[in-house]
Amino acid sequence: MERAAPAFRGGRLTMPRTLFEKIWDAHVVRDLGDGWSLLHIDRHLLHDLSGPPALAEIDRRGLKVRDPELTFAVADHAVSSAPDRVAETFPLGGRLYGMLKHLAQKDGIRFFDLGHKGQGIVHVMGPELGLVLPGVTLICGDSHTCTNGALGALAFGVGNSESAHALATQTLRQRRPKQMRVRFEGTLGQGVAPKDMILHLIGKIGAAAGAGHAVEYAGAAVRAMSIEGRLTVCNLTVELGAKYGLIAPDEKTFAWLRGRPFAPQGAAFDRAVERWGMLRTDDDARFDREEIVDASAIVPTVTWGTSPEHVMPIDGTIPSPSSQSDPETRKAYAAALDYMGLEGGKPIAGTKIDWVFIGSCANSRLPDLREAAALARGRHVASGVTAWVVPGSEQVKRDAQAEGLDKVFRDAGFEWREPGCSLCVAANGERVPPGARVVSTSNRNFVGRQGPDARTHLASPAMAVAAAVTGQLTDVRRL
Repeated sequence: MERAAPAFRGGRLTMPRTLFEKIWDAHVVRDLGDGWSLLHIDRHLLHDLSGPPALAEIDRRGLKVRDPELTFAVADHAVSSAPDRVAETFPLGGRLYGMLKHLAQKDGIRFFDLGHKGQGIVHVMGPELGLVLPGVTLICGDSHTCTNGALGALAFGVGNSESAHALATQTLRQRRPKQMRVRFEGTLGQGVAPKDMILHLIGKIGAAAGAGHAVEYAGAAVRAMSIEGRLTVCNLTVELGAKYGLIAPDEKTFAWLRGRPFAPQGAAFDRAVERWGMLRTDDDARFDREEIVDASAIVPTVTWGTSPEHVMPIDGTIPSPSSQSDPETRKAYAAALDYMGLEGGKPIAGTKIDWVFIGSCANSRLPDLREAAALARGRHVASGVTAWVVPGSEQVKRDAQAEGLDKVFRDAGFEWREPGCSLCVAANGERVPPGARVVSTSNRNFVGRQGPDARTHLASPAMAVAAAVTGQLTDVRRL
């Protein structure tokens, strides 16, 4: 990438920088050379799968948690989502819950317990509580940590050894990525959601297009989007192959954060807004890659195969392997169709389904549930279809119940469950049966992701309801 020319800003000669570069530079503790830096980590989130081994590792080595007040723990992946669940409802999840709670409390780390405000999917409760703020660096032992970039944070997933390193030092060694910008221009059409936008993008440029890049989302359609919609877009950044996804904070962001429990309060919040307002890409900053997407051309989208890049418009026909010129792509398409039990050249709409899952860190926030409930109201889940709604957090659950959304779902034949990851990753014993076809608002449709031989179609909450009440993949615009 050719570097941009320096320019005078605030009376000083500075190099134009992207939003990502500004946050990165502000957190460099030491330049390690060859593109590597030691970064200060502002927030560290732990969950029940990755937290116990990282905490046990520093315990084994006789180390202390460097800044326990910057670390927060919650059980979400392995706990049951069954109504009236307790930690031991799923025994393995109960053991992981117990380990995380014990180790967190031993190290002075705040733990958000089941049934209390703050518990929920780690990428839902973090923003919700104001733990995620513009300009912070944030890590978690989960690849969908990029979700939090929707608030203008530099957030990324780490492995257990990196998590242990950060627990002991509050720093992490990272290599500076390339810069990509995706601009969604235009206005979304009827029935088109942020989930459709990001699935459309992944299908357009491929699941590996973002590898080695930090991706900034911009454009009129992003500016018009709710914060929850932005969280959905950034959530699937890792399905684009990128570790980081972020959106410049704006007045909508500041209004959303005001009053959150862990955000600055009063005059301190106003001062923070002044700083956060400077977190945007300079006009003449350069990106290694830029993509422009016509948002008005996007239609309700669904996956047909076993990769998030296997997407298609709901009114399209399933691609045939024979139409692919690349031999490896032909082979991959054939394998995906075989696993999914589909045939190329046929319409995807009308395909019978067995399950519907509305939940996950991609689509389980209050606006997602409101959108789904508005469509479910006065309708009923089709015969033979099992449909679950799993709120993203205890707060989402309480807010939804206060609005009567749980009753709308129950009256329509959906099962209303407890907050957690549930069927997204099937790590808590909850699985889609072998051979069953599920429309899911989650973020991955890999082979076996939602259970051995389960067939997953990714879609928006509205498309999931449309499938639930008709018993087949359905264009929500025709509902």
